[in-house]
Amino acid sequence: MNSEVGILGAGGWGTALAIALAHNHHDVTLWEFNPKIKAQLEATRENSVFLPGISIPEDIKITQDLTVAVQDKAFVVIALPSHVIRSVAEKCQPILSDQCILVSGSKGLENMTWKRISEILLESLPNLTPDRVVVLSGPSHAEELARKRPTVIVAASEGDISSREVQKLFMSPFFRIYTSDDVIGVELGGALKNVIAIAAGIIDGLELGDNLKAALINRGLVEITRLGTALNANSMTFAGLSGMGDLIVTCTSRHSRNRFVGEEIARGKGLRQILKEMVMVAEGVRTTQSALDLSLHHKIDMPITTEVFHVLFEDKSPRQAVSDLMTRTAKAEDWG
Repeated sequence: MNSEVGILGAGGWGTALAIALAHNHHDVTLWEFNPKIKAQLEATRENSVFLPGISIPEDIKITQDLTVAVQDKAFVVIALPSHVIRSVAEKCQPILSDQCILVSGSKGLENMTWKRISEILLESLPNLTPDRVVVLSGPSHAEELARKRPTVIVAASEGDISSREVQKLFMSPFFRIYTSDDVIGVELGGALKNVIAIAAGIIDGLELGDNLKAALINRGLVEITRLGTALNANSMTFAGLSGMGDLIVTCTSRHSRNRFVGEEIARGKGLRQILKEMVMVAEGVRTTQSALDLSLHHKIDMPITTEVFHVLFEDKSPRQAVSDLMTRTAKAEDWG
């Protein structure tokens, strides 16, 4: 059965999800707030900035009108940068159906509040209930999904019916969806891996090799698991698609914008310059601040995250940060 779906955010990920849903013959409306970009997308049927060379199917409607994208939709997918989600969600309150399932495809933590995306949505939309919020996360670069290369992710919700509905909505021969009831773990895995990916980029930029990068991925997962379990996530979630799976792809792929930030910093560029030159949003930069704040609040040891913060925001030498991690007090290997 075909469903009416609104997608908020016509960046790379929102466009890729729209293409995946159109493949399944759903009625898809893609919302872009910028009128010039909206006009360009309609005229060329191509997202030339984020997904050059990939055609947007003609049956995907593109709008700048939030009401058109949201009203009477069975599903609304959030594919926006984390820092604008609260303001956009508040605008959706009067027009969102009480039966609508809200799907979060965004990854990050809100600065100052340390809230996960699902928490922001529930706070901003008083009529929304947790069982109607589904979180999508896992190893999934838009550049590959949009080209219909096989991609596997997880849909997490407190509502089993909602997660299975979203699973059915997206499933195709090139897009496999598993379900989970660990919303906290799936969201934290998707957010915190971006911090570790910045560190991975620093290793690449300094040309320190595969041995250290493999160790970073492993010890980064330990940090993610420590904080996640302190926040009531299931530790096993971090061994899954939204944990280890997403961490591997974000730390190793040429498509990773967070890894790119670390690489550029290691090569001598300043953070402000890097972000100014980037078209896409590197969520790991903001998330680093929130992750460090959370770790201090809960007294969780996160040395990699701490060093990434020092490099990003206190101009610490990337090479010195690596040295300080390597020369920490000797200890037994631990997990969590």
